[in-house]
Amino acid sequence: MSSVAPQQKVLLRPLTIADLPMVMLIEEELFAPDMWTEAMLRDELSRPQSRYYLVAEAEEQIVGYAGLVTYRDEGHIATLAVRKAFQGNGTGALLLDALLAEADHRVNRVLLEVRADNPVPQQLYRSRGFAEIGRRPNYYPFSGADAVVMSRG
Repeated sequence: MSSVAPQQKVLLRPLTIADLPMVMLIEEELFAPDMWTEAMLRDELSRPQSRYYLVAEAEEQIVGYAGLVTYRDEGHIATLAVRKAFQGNGTGALLLDALLAEADHRVNRVLLEVRADNPVPQQLYRSRGFAEIGRRPNYYPFSGADAVVMSRG
């Protein structure tokens, strides 16, 4: 499995329906059994007025993706994922920063849920101004994992 060196160029672009097979492989790698379905992602992409989804590409392959959902003056980081072999090089931060830049044009506040047992993304979110505002016990239905609810703005 390859990995991206920190100097490797990572490009962001809009997520398309054609990207879903690779996105589903990443979903399975990172989030099984609590992964999204392809139908859920197709539904998200069918609502461009309130959805903003990106993929990160490196070495001519999709290495990550992320999505923002907006409701009136509030946004929600719906998902953020970077393949394990490509983690630790700033790709997650690049995706998050792009979502937050878009959110700054659309909403006053951004929320998210993150697995309570996953401290690495929690640290990234804190570094971008998010703070814990609560917990959701058994939030992830198949694993039973708790979620930390975080807010920015």
